[in-house]
Amino acid sequence: MMRRGKPELLVATLILVLLGAYVWYTQRVVADLRADAANSIDMYRRVYRAINDPRPGVADQALFDLSNSIVKQGVPLIVTDLSGKVAFHANLVFDRSGNPVTNDDPRVAQYIPILEAQHKPIVDSLVGTKVYFGDPAVVRGLRIIPALFAISAALLVLFALFLIRSRGDAARERLWAGMARESAHQLGTPLSSLSGWIELLEERANDDSSQAAVRHMRGDLERLDRVAHRFERIGREPKYEEIDAAGIVARIAKYFQARVPTLANTIVIDSAIAPDLHVVHGDPVLLEWAVEVLTKNAIDALAGRGGRVSLAAERGPDDAVVIRVADNGPGVPRELRARIFEPGFSTKKSGWGIGLSLAKRIVEENHGGKLMLVPAEQGATFEIILH
Repeated sequence: MMRRGKPELLVATLILVLLGAYVWYTQRVVADLRADAANSIDMYRRVYRAINDPRPGVADQALFDLSNSIVKQGVPLIVTDLSGKVAFHANLVFDRSGNPVTNDDPRVAQYIPILEAQHKPIVDSLVGTKVYFGDPAVVRGLRIIPALFAISAALLVLFALFLIRSRGDAARERLWAGMARESAHQLGTPLSSLSGWIELLEERANDDSSQAAVRHMRGDLERLDRVAHRFERIGREPKYEEIDAAGIVARIAKYFQARVPTLANTIVIDSAIAPDLHVVHGDPVLLEWAVEVLTKNAIDALAGRGGRVSLAAERGPDDAVVIRVADNGPGVPRELRARIFEPGFSTKKSGWGIGLSLAKRIVEENHGGKLMLVPAEQGATFEIILH
């Protein structure tokens, strides 16, 4: 990622380079046009002098010089007789190779239609010739170079607009990150107070039901504390430490097992954890957030119908760790699978559409892993692959 200020410097440099190239090209065109004008005046001088010189052969020499001057101007030229036989050619593209090209070379005859497409040939029935000619180099440049400059300028404008938009998005992200961290800070006081009240309830709980209720309250309090810590992590550099993937899966499964319907529309949550998982590194707080998002989505998919949510942590290929969250609900419609990770996209009326996009960003941007929806016979199955 570019440092702050570097993109603007790059745009300014490119603009200066473009302007410099434009000035250099226009000065070169001016120099070529002035040289052509000087050659034309010199040709006029020679012809005028030859007309007024009574010596024999002077007019013929002037005409010969005039012909050479036209050739030296770089105009592509082919002269044929009325039957199409090439009598003379100059300044064709293959003449620049340095190897002499004869009039009988088939490339010369094949080049005639190209010149004819540029200009109508000049026919002299008295002499019996046809003169085919094209545009000089300065004209060819004027056709192409300005278009290239215009395209380059348009690309620079688009890049500048993208840069401005990116800066605005970055500013909004910093604002939201600051608000999230401030919210986490504000939650600290009531969480500490609730912890004290729960300790008091633990001391006064006399029966099993009261103790169970207090334990669940303690679990909810711990979860709120973890949520607050997640908000503190927004906008900061992710940590890089060993992650207990098995512990994350077990903890999330245990938490939701006590909080899903068990009477009407029963939802069963189970977990399977393979032993000796390969050690992966990253931010455990953010990774737990991603797995919790997937689990919560699976539970929501079973709302009103019941079913099963299965969490697993197992070994994958190349020492990868695979965390899988699967449900046997209705699944994701085929036409929506390509959009489920887009920010703001949700199939739920009350959804904000940020859960899956957040999980994908945590897994792929912060941990270099991969989050994907994998094919399943029933329901939806998401896999997190970490190396």
